[in-house]
Amino acid sequence: MSSKNPIYLDYNATTPIDPRVAAAMQPYLTEHFGNPSSGHQYGATTRTAVEQARGQVAKLLGCQAHEVVFTSGGTESNNIAIQGLAFARAGLGRHIITSSMEHPAVSQVCDYLESHDFRITRIDPDHLGRVDAEAIKATRYHTDILDAR
Repeated sequence: MSSKNPIYLDYNATTPIDPRVAAAMQPYLTEHFGNPSSGHQYGATTRTAVEQARGQVAKLLGCQAHEVVFTSGGTESNNIAIQGLAFARAGLGRHIITSSMEHPAVSQVCDYLESHDFRITRIDPDHLGRVDAEAIKATRYHTDILDAR
C-alpha cells in the first residue's frame, strides 16, 4: 500500500462529509454562526435553521419534530439513550445485559450505571465477534431467579 493513497477503514469512527451537506452547512459555519439558544439575531437565524432541519428529519423518520434530538456525536447519544432508559425504567428492573466488546462509549456508561446500583452482565462474543442469543436468554433467566429471592 502506498502512503500516497491510503485506504481509510475507520468509518465507524468518522466519515467524510457529503459535499451537499457541506454546501448546506457552509453559511452556518461562516456567516450565520450564532448560538441557536441565544436571544440575539445571530441566534434567531441559526435557531430557525435548526428547527427547519429538525422538521425535515422528523418528516423523513415519520415522527414529530419535538421527538428529534440532535447531539454532538455517538458518545453523547449513547449516554442519553442508555442512561435515560436505565433510570426511566429502573422501577421495572436494574439489570442490563451487554457484550464485553462494546465501545467505551457504551461500556463506560454501563460502568457508571453499575456504580449506581445497576447490575451489568457482560457476555463474551465468540471468535467471530457474535453474541449468542442463548447466552443472553440464560443470563436473563438466571438473574430473574436471583431477583425473585
